[in-house]
Amino acid sequence: MQLTDTHCHLDFPDYKDDLEEVLSRASGAGVVRIIVPGTSISSSQKAIELARKHPNIYAACGVHPHEADKVTDPDMAELREMAAKDEKIVAIGEIGLDYYRKFSKIENQKKLFNNCLDIAKEFDLPVILHNREAGEDFLKVLKGYDLKGVVHCFSQDERLLEELLERGFYISFAGNITYPKASKLRELAGKVPIERILLETDSPYISPEPVRGKRNEPVNVKYLVSIYSEIYSLSKGDIARITTHNANELFSLGLEEKGMIAYPIRNSLYLNITSRCTNKCTFCIRNSSNFVKGHKLRLDRDPSVREIISSLGDISVYDEIVFCGYGEPTLRLDVIKEIASYVKEKGGKVRLVTNGEGDLINERPIVPELKGLIDRVSVSLNAPEAGLYDRICQSVFGTKAYDAILNFLKDCRNNSIEVEITCLDFVGEDDVNRCRKIAEEIGATFRLRHLNVVG
Repeated sequence: MQLTDTHCHLDFPDYKDDLEEVLSRASGAGVVRIIVPGTSISSSQKAIELARKHPNIYAACGVHPHEADKVTDPDMAELREMAAKDEKIVAIGEIGLDYYRKFSKIENQKKLFNNCLDIAKEFDLPVILHNREAGEDFLKVLKGYDLKGVVHCFSQDERLLEELLERGFYISFAGNITYPKASKLRELAGKVPIERILLETDSPYISPEPVRGKRNEPVNVKYLVSIYSEIYSLSKGDIARITTHNANELFSLGLEEKGMIAYPIRNSLYLNITSRCTNKCTFCIRNSSNFVKGHKLRLDRDPSVREIISSLGDISVYDEIVFCGYGEPTLRLDVIKEIASYVKEKGGKVRLVTNGEGDLINERPIVPELKGLIDRVSVSLNAPEAGLYDRICQSVFGTKAYDAILNFLKDCRNNSIEVEITCLDFVGEDDVNRCRKIAEEIGATFRLRHLNVVG
């Protein structure tokens, strides 16, 4: 597993005696990137020094709201100079508002916050944000800027969370999310798409439950992986990969992410055999990202059968092998048949995720060729009639695609292939219910999917 601790104060004196041991423990646990955010001018300078010395450490420069009464114009000029000249600075932070402690006057906090956001805007850097009991003012300040970033150690209410997600921010929770009485915090975390979650320890503070009461350090980020695995019903490997991709995407941490042919999610192994598709669905992830659950799926070319088989590894560790990926698998029907035959010989189960247009694509009924090779077929129907399907899925086959999909599904059922029909919730309750009824009539199972939740 590769892990990223996006918020760790390694510049603090808590680590002056054993920093190398701390970093060694983190590395041994798979922590490949650490971001050290500054809390003052001197703290930011120390963070930069750490980043220059250690390849896996990156710095953010910023002034914490607690310091707002002390900060001077020359300090802000120095902060701006830091942001301008050092390539290992990946963000402006830790900045924001803190109305809980009120170590600095509110008006000074707001002024400092705005000044720091101005620097982030000038240099097109993401921000690492602190907010404690300042929700309304926090949002008012942010609304003046079009910036990306993360709100770290989130601890406020659902309304603020929804506002921040709407504005495109990432969210991170600290070690207190692991505490037995933190059920409300875990409930809030579950409302954040996993694609917008980052890992943080906030070391040396807020140690997770298994090490509660001890000094926190980056190695303990592994305990957050465990809790998110429970919250999102994903494997620990999934959580590590997704959150590390999220951090790499937001902060440009230099981690190479290669296109995947075979990619695991939970207990399934998915096969990405083409990036081509006959639909241009309005909701498709292809419109906005090359990634699904932290896997890069856009390929430069279609992989060969040999490349696909070599990418499978030991299929016995998976519940199923799934033809899915970034495009429409039945564009490569012969490849599906050859790989599925190989998997069946090894005793594996095979599922095909398809738009259901395979008969039109191949200009013949394809189900007889899939019988005995495919155990289950899943089709995203999303519409109870041809006109709506055409508008939202935009098939190259036009309105005739819809009837062909229904016929394909019926053929599957008649040839003892299990069928699942899915529908996205954005079409509305009435159309969802009509799709559910179609599934019942065909003898298929039905699953409601949520917009922007992929994988």
